[in-house]
Amino acid sequence: MKSTSQHDERIAKMTFSSVYPHYVAKVEKKGRSVEELHQVIQWLTGYDERALQKHIEKKSTFEEFFKRAKLNPNAHLITGLICGYRVEEIENPLTQQTRYLDKLVDELAKGRKMEKILRSEEA
Repeated sequence: MKSTSQHDERIAKMTFSSVYPHYVAKVEKKGRSVEELHQVIQWLTGYDERALQKHIEKKSTFEEFFKRAKLNPNAHLITGLICGYRVEEIENPLTQQTRYLDKLVDELAKGRKMEKILRSEEA
């Protein structure tokens, strides 16, 4: 499935704060905690609790959210299908970063072990 410029633009303009409650609901419904969700977000973006809350309060778009992020050097190890897209094949960097986050949240909700979610070269 090929990403379109309209799709990429829609993701860029979507606010992180509008999606965040869905992330929380998804992981809590499956018995995972908000703390684990924040650990996953921090692993991917480098944002600590305070920075994350600022983005939520400020209603940062995904474009703003990832512009300031320090993407984990192992983010490229995130692979698989999410929302009909193979994340490793997404060409637009912002769309790919957003789908990385979606994939990590999905793995957390599916009960995957944290060591596997927070990829390391050895894993």
